[in-house]
Amino acid sequence: MTPFGLRVRGLRKSRNITLKQMAADLEISAAYLSALEHGHRGRPSWSLVAQICDYFNIIWDEAEELQRLASLSHPKVTVDTSGLSPLATEYANLLALKIRDLPERHLREMLAYLKSIGSEEKR
Repeated sequence: MTPFGLRVRGLRKSRNITLKQMAADLEISAAYLSALEHGHRGRPSWSLVAQICDYFNIIWDEAEELQRLASLSHPKVTVDTSGLSPLATEYANLLALKIRDLPERHLREMLAYLKSIGSEEKR
């Protein structure tokens, strides 16, 4: 499941809307919506995210957050390390090989560290 899929599923369930009903209302297939929720499809288009925001009456910061989650929800990531150090290439390749075996605690720690890098630069 992707961050976007988890959020959409949470919105849908909190409002007691079935997957089939939401798909019909958005005029997309239930299979496609299910694949988006489960991370079996690429990131959604901006227009679909806008449709979903409209569907749930999401505006401003919450809509921006949903768009951000959509942009971070591609289930098949490519990391281009050309021009970077051999250490960066090794890190990217080992992460790709071992990510399925990493405990959630370590993933949370690594994610928090990566997020902190951007906030440190803004200070």
